[in-house]
Amino acid sequence: MIYLDNAATSFPKPKRVIDAVTRYLKEIGGNPGRAAHASAREASGLVDRTRRLLASLLGNVDPSRIIFTPSTTVALNLAIKGSLKSGDHVLTTSMEHNSVLRPLNGLVKLGVTHSLIPCSSSGELDPADIPPLIQPQTRLIALVHASNVTGNLMPVGEVGKVARERGILLLLDAAQTMGKISIDPEILFVDLLAGPGHKGLLGPMGTGFLYVRPGLELEPLWEGGTGTHSESIKQPETWPERFESGTCNAPGLAGLAEGIAEVQHLGFEAIATNERRLVEILLDGLSQFPGIILYGPEDRRFCTGTLAFNVQELDCAEVAHILDKVYSIAVRSGLHCAPEAHRTIGTFPHGAVRVSVGPYNTEEEMHTFLKAVSEVLEFRCR
Repeated sequence: MIYLDNAATSFPKPKRVIDAVTRYLKEIGGNPGRAAHASAREASGLVDRTRRLLASLLGNVDPSRIIFTPSTTVALNLAIKGSLKSGDHVLTTSMEHNSVLRPLNGLVKLGVTHSLIPCSSSGELDPADIPPLIQPQTRLIALVHASNVTGNLMPVGEVGKVARERGILLLLDAAQTMGKISIDPEILFVDLLAGPGHKGLLGPMGTGFLYVRPGLELEPLWEGGTGTHSESIKQPETWPERFESGTCNAPGLAGLAEGIAEVQHLGFEAIATNERRLVEILLDGLSQFPGIILYGPEDRRFCTGTLAFNVQELDCAEVAHILDKVYSIAVRSGLHCAPEAHRTIGTFPHGAVRVSVGPYNTEEEMHTFLKAVSEVLEFRCR
């Protein structure tokens, strides 16, 4: 199989990730923070190591401000619902994932309103469009770092500066960028950052996190056992325990630590260079085929390894099905949980075929993919 769906989850996972999860399940087994015996202590140490590694990736932030969650979606819900109250207003873009749009829609009934910042038909955001949309009640700007449909990067630093100058919080959805590019929340004026463990960081599914800058308080969305302050029925005030009630995915976090180590070994620049080279091969090939419609910005220097296209006269789901069944090539078709993004680029309601490369894809695989698409085009013309 040629796996080209890394925007959904990375595959294959590094051997060191698999070994770490296996070792936890076979040799450690303890519940972190829930006892003083050796296996629980070792479990706690592994979770702490993962937290420190994430803090290091984010420009050496305070590790206690990193909250582990089961996914980016949960992290975004915590950031949005834990920081807003009735009467607040939120700005977000027309390229956002439903992990932002659905929580905002759910808060409308509680008196929280939001507005969409329109992006261009190629999915690009002009920061100059933001100030006119700011209201006196604007509390938060929620911004995707890179589109999960077209791959284009948003001008986070510029948006962050606009927000910081006006006392507005900036929430960054880094689902498509963690592990692919260097991110420093302080430099980018980011107040809250949500990310996954299972995509660019190469870890297992069921792992994610939320970073909250020092001095910013949130309301927890769930409460319960934390392994600390067990004498009280009140939720602890200490970070990160205040937000991590219940048993965490310790085996997954053990694997995530090794995924982060693998990313550090490969290097951000090497990962980005490889992805850009592979996408260039795809774009050069696809642009020469008649009947191919490409989406996203022309300048791919400021994009991740994700691109979207359609084949004229063929449904995107049919194209993906043929690639899977006939050629064993895994891509994703449809709306990619981002209907507003597809409205923006003109592919709603049918969607598009998405190709997303990862650090282990090769040039040979790209040429195999292009040959397969050429044969699909021949099939269309019969």
